[in-house]
Amino acid sequence: MLLNKNISAEYIKSLTTEQRRRLCTEIRAFLVRTVTETGGHLASNLGTVELMVALHSVFTTPEDKMVFDVGHQAYVHKLITGRAKKMNTLRSEGGISGFPRGDESEHDAFLGGHSSISISAALGIAEGMKLDGDDHSVVAVIGDGAFTGGEAYEGINNAGKTDCNLVVVLNENEMSISKNTGAFALYLAQIRSSQKYYHTKKSVKGILEKTPLVGKGIGKAAQKTKKVLRAALYNSNLFENLGFKYLGPIDGHNLEELTEALTVAKLMKRPCLVHVYTKKGKGYIPAESNSGEYHGIPPKNRITTDAECFNEHFGRTLRDIARGDDKICAVTAAMKYGTGLQYFAKEFPERFFDVGIAEQHAVTFCAGLAAQDKIPVFAVYSSFLQRSYDQLIHDCAIENRHIVLAVDRAGFVGEDGETHHGVFDIPMLTSVPNMTIYSPSDTRELELCLKKAIYDTDGIAAVRYPRGGELYQGGAAEYKDYNYFCTGKNKLIFTYGRITANALALKEYCDVLQAVKVFPIQREIIDICMKYNELFFFEESEKSGGISEKLAAQLVMNGYRGKITVTAPQGFMPQACVQRQLEKAHLDVEGMKKIVIGE
Repeated sequence: MLLNKNISAEYIKSLTTEQRRRLCTEIRAFLVRTVTETGGHLASNLGTVELMVALHSVFTTPEDKMVFDVGHQAYVHKLITGRAKKMNTLRSEGGISGFPRGDESEHDAFLGGHSSISISAALGIAEGMKLDGDDHSVVAVIGDGAFTGGEAYEGINNAGKTDCNLVVVLNENEMSISKNTGAFALYLAQIRSSQKYYHTKKSVKGILEKTPLVGKGIGKAAQKTKKVLRAALYNSNLFENLGFKYLGPIDGHNLEELTEALTVAKLMKRPCLVHVYTKKGKGYIPAESNSGEYHGIPPKNRITTDAECFNEHFGRTLRDIARGDDKICAVTAAMKYGTGLQYFAKEFPERFFDVGIAEQHAVTFCAGLAAQDKIPVFAVYSSFLQRSYDQLIHDCAIENRHIVLAVDRAGFVGEDGETHHGVFDIPMLTSVPNMTIYSPSDTRELELCLKKAIYDTDGIAAVRYPRGGELYQGGAAEYKDYNYFCTGKNKLIFTYGRITANALALKEYCDVLQAVKVFPIQREIIDICMKYNELFFFEESEKSGGISEKLAAQLVMNGYRGKITVTAPQGFMPQACVQRQLEKAHLDVEGMKKIVIGE
């Protein structure tokens, strides 16, 4: 088997086209075996096997730079650049990351965990290389889903007016996580269906046959290439209007076409966009037929429980509330299934809005809905909400627009690691005026908090909840701002969210105060804390700017003189399972116990 060799970019360059095709088949089988064990993003990587092999056949890293947009599509790149033997550690504690990381390999030019960043980053790298007199190429690989994000347009708008050696590979697979929506998806479909556009294989092959492989002829050949391509294009398109040379659309599973087009793009020595189309999940029937389900899969040995997932309960609860209120609208940023909004979308399609990977737009769009007396609920992962800070302040808070943020994946998220943890929404949201934050500890409290946020809260209301299932069921019959478990101990734990379950396991050692409405901090919570000589704050949120820090400050301002111990993560938590992350942050039962009783 070719994959049994010491696979590398140099090795791939030495293969014939037929051998590379065989290698692609072997890589797919390897990905299926590996990722179904480790967990990870399977469908997107199966769809880009030929593209990655072609890229490494034409370009040479680390001299040439590759930037991957939402880098979960870069597994094959990792495999080719010396990490094949480590793929069994993918996304595990101490193993290789599910995303490109510069501190993991010199072949990873830029971190890629969030969407729509690649063109901006690649342009910055290219301009920096040009200043250093470095004539190597920079390649940005971006999907059509990521092109629904505004930063992609900002990047391409600026890149088109430069003379950098920048190649943008637009991978059109018609999917992000949810099916792509909007005018750009329709535009790409029009390009693919038009017979007026350049047919890459025939034209590029003729060019390459006349291109010298070495010597001074390359520069002249590149100039001829530009003229031929300019003549070959029948009509201008969006990318050309923005200053790019356009090649495509190209079958992203045809190695010969891919290699030819990428070679021409490299020779151009100016901004060029190579438009390829691929099938997500290619070569693995379950992933081809349901690429959304196989976008990200859990590790094979992950422990599962019968506990209901927070996002599933949120989705069904919102649908049920909306049955009696036609003012409620649901908004997602290309995450219908990831956030549980499929139930709402199926029953109320006219009130469901998928805006694509455009969180800034989503928040302002919600403000517009609120201006028309609608009640918009924006379901979004905590780490992606970070993009919308200005919109929350300017478009929502100043005029006190009532929108509801369903902040999914709050706290640690596990194997996706630093790029996806939801630990910064509390410091971010608490700095926004007219903000109210709820943090339920179980699915019943989530239901109660959602109703409270929709109907009994002015301004922006955020309901934050973690990934996965609940740790316990408190069985709350009605909404309360806080729950106080007092048995007369001289120590008090203050906490909120899912780790309340861990705190309640320590009731024999101390009293427990759980906030449900975590911000603004309630006067009653301050008064309760003032009664104790020793306070222990546990928080699954960034310590700096967190609720614990704010509560401690208010206590001191009220004359508190007792001892306060704050336990919360600081900085970035590496990838591992959620339980290990809680243990490392001392937010599991044993970690809390050692801190409370002083072991």
